[in-house]
Amino acid sequence: MNKDLDAYWMPFTANRQFKKSPRLLAKSSGMHYWDDKGREILDGVAGLWCVNAGHARPKIVKAIQEQAAEMDFAPPFQMAHPKAFELADAVAKISPAGMGKVFFTNSGSEAVETALKMAIAYHRVRGEASRTRLIGRERGYHGVNFGGISVGGMVANRKMFGTMLGGVDHIRHTLDIGRNAFTVGQPEHGAELADDLERLVALHDASTIAAVIVEPISGSAGVLLPPKGYLQRLRQICDKHGILLIFDEVITGFGRTGAPFAADTFGVTPDLITCAKGLTNGCVPMGAVIAKDSLYDAFMNGPEHLIEFFHGYTYSAHPLACAAGLATLETYADEGLLTRAAQLQGYFAEAVHSLKGEPNVIDIRNFGLVGGIELAPIAGEPTKRAFNVFLDCYEKGLLIRTTGDIVAMSPPLIIERQQIDQMVDTIRGAIRRAA
Repeated sequence: MNKDLDAYWMPFTANRQFKKSPRLLAKSSGMHYWDDKGREILDGVAGLWCVNAGHARPKIVKAIQEQAAEMDFAPPFQMAHPKAFELADAVAKISPAGMGKVFFTNSGSEAVETALKMAIAYHRVRGEASRTRLIGRERGYHGVNFGGISVGGMVANRKMFGTMLGGVDHIRHTLDIGRNAFTVGQPEHGAELADDLERLVALHDASTIAAVIVEPISGSAGVLLPPKGYLQRLRQICDKHGILLIFDEVITGFGRTGAPFAADTFGVTPDLITCAKGLTNGCVPMGAVIAKDSLYDAFMNGPEHLIEFFHGYTYSAHPLACAAGLATLETYADEGLLTRAAQLQGYFAEAVHSLKGEPNVIDIRNFGLVGGIELAPIAGEPTKRAFNVFLDCYEKGLLIRTTGDIVAMSPPLIIERQQIDQMVDTIRGAIRRAA
């Protein structure tokens, strides 16, 4: 092993395997990375679901450079700087109607923790302090802090870390390959799975439940889509029982589904939205919670000099992140990127579903510019087949993502049709060689 690589304990990585044969990225621009040997690699996963406008965009780069020279840091507690308010206003303007308040964090994980705390505190300030229970979903991913893994439902992210938060339960996930395999877009079957929330209401009583958190599309679990009518039904049940609904849009936010947010795409308005990644195009770490105006207003009581919500981070609304966020939103607007996935999704779907019939492909799922290919696992060696596809694709000049035995794609929104073809053809070859 190269000793130069020894000190860094890498996240979500097979460290020993990686350090024997490192994959080092050295440069990026547009749709591509270049490795440390100068080899060009097509980015099929927008970095990590985040570089929605493509790499090294001039307006964003310039904004970060200028902000660093003008003011590097401003304290966020009892102080602020103008770009924090400018960015909050810009985010509010593209958010669903009635969701006009923005609380900045530094990541999707922190946004989730913030939203969960907001939900519990909201009920308390309204006189319903018994509502402390949080409901997540099996196979959900909500970051890696204790709150996020507690409401999350991915076993590998939970099993090592003890009992986690108390007062958490989970509804069933929406994946039903038996009835919905190879569906193009939203599955037809499964809206009734939202009724699983009624089971938990009956078990715990609604008076104890603060919020339900779900991803409109579960990205990290392998592109699990909401069946038609599912999110609408979940919204109705939450309304019926006075439960807040949180959409985790860290992946689906900022154009991935063909609209600013998946809430717009699916026509369901939650009470809170968590976002990150595409907020700054991945250039500077930043996340946010977007709240309904009515939720914010519930906190604005008591003496005006008192803090209403005892929560925040040293780097909340960091000046460099705000500058990157403003330039990112301008880039999206200049190039129509927040709706471009809707224009390309037909072509993307046809290309991805052309992999049906390839060796060991047992399901294909897609929506907007996100796709998932589920592979049959190698007997006794789960995840190995997909990982082999990942390594093969990288050697052939394509970066993809895998989770379990699922290949995930979420390319930058600037992708062209010929690059979609290149991506799918490269995956096709890798799947055949992995058979």
